[in-house]
Amino acid sequence: MRRISAIFIAVCMVLIAGSIGAVLYLAFKLDAPTSAIVALAALTGMAFYNTVSNRLRDRGDLGDQIADLSRGTGDLARQVAEIGRRLNAMETRVESTVSRARSVVDPIAAEISELGSLVRQIADTVAAHESALQDQGALPARAAADAPGSDAPLALSENDAITGARRFRGLSREGIGELIGKAVDANRIDLYLQPIVTLPQRKVRYYEALSRLRTEEGDILPAGDFIEYAEAVGLMPKIDNLLVFRCVQVTRRLQMKSRDVGVFCNISASTLTDATGFKQFLDFMEANRALSNALMFEFTQAAYRTFGPLEHESLAALAERGFRFSMDHVADLRMEPKELASRSFRFLKVPAKLLLNPTGNAQSDIHPEDLADLLARAGIDLIAERIESEPMVLDLLDYDVRFGQGFLFSPPRPVRAEALQGSASEADKPLAGDGQGVMAAADLPTN
Repeated sequence: MRRISAIFIAVCMVLIAGSIGAVLYLAFKLDAPTSAIVALAALTGMAFYNTVSNRLRDRGDLGDQIADLSRGTGDLARQVAEIGRRLNAMETRVESTVSRARSVVDPIAAEISELGSLVRQIADTVAAHESALQDQGALPARAAADAPGSDAPLALSENDAITGARRFRGLSREGIGELIGKAVDANRIDLYLQPIVTLPQRKVRYYEALSRLRTEEGDILPAGDFIEYAEAVGLMPKIDNLLVFRCVQVTRRLQMKSRDVGVFCNISASTLTDATGFKQFLDFMEANRALSNALMFEFTQAAYRTFGPLEHESLAALAERGFRFSMDHVADLRMEPKELASRSFRFLKVPAKLLLNPTGNAQSDIHPEDLADLLARAGIDLIAERIESEPMVLDLLDYDVRFGQGFLFSPPRPVRAEALQGSASEADKPLAGDGQGVMAAADLPTN
């Protein structure tokens, strides 16, 4: 529209200028060039005037627009100020509400904390009473923790209660060694399993394999009662052979059911340093290399601290075949997680009481609350063992402990005979060359 108006004005100015030139030529008898010049000058003056007028008008319009924009900006500023005022008022009301809520919640939280302390005291008292009753034979052993359905073949037999064993009272060291030797030769070294569960879910993730000596009278001796004597008379390599062989069978059976369940197998330092026996041991593990992700070898902290070059060389040979290690019976936290990780240790078992009693770790730079995180950075999982009560579990969860083991979940229980049945494959052949104290596949019990 504006363009049409400009064209119309231009046409009018041309017509006016032409008219002026014609009047001068016809009425005033001026010559044609002079009339044309005057007409052109008139046209130029009109054009200049029109341009100046347009610019002045546009400037005036721009000024009006700027004024309108200023008025709009002022209104916007007033609105922003009002919103700020309302936000401040809202913040004040929120703070007041939070303060009132806190005054109500704090007493409730204090009561909950007091109730929690009371519940823990009650749980400790009940646990103490249960322990006293069990010592008197008034209660049966606690049932095993619920395991996944895939672990059913490892369900424990009806003969799952450890009897009160007779100790080696009145026997000489030689007599004890002879008794242990007869048990080994007669295959009366039994395999027991104790579950290691996830926390807080309590799902069975691993089993620890433990040896038990069964006397001729049928009494059951835990490893702590005879291992020291077996070490003294040189029988540990044979016992380890038997234990490892059975662990391989159990692990293979578990792997057929569930690849999420593994086995911890305890072996002694004497097995690592047995010149001839360890080579056969290593060959056996090479044949079972496929189980390296599920079968871990376990050593005590005290034994590990006595390891020399030969023991570390044996560990390295097993690590080269993919096997990993665990340390248990930890008495203090004086350790270097990175150094343990470099030697293929992937698990550390610490007694629950040691974790929950920081005063007993004054000689260590590691605080129990930081242990799980420190180990995790080195690729090591922390397992709390010897868990005996529910309050222990609650406290351990605050320490980010992911795995637990103890009588609270299940005592060690004997493995069913069918779990030790295996094929007579090359990987199932006995370890020792003399066959003493080693159960071959054909010797495994049947139903």
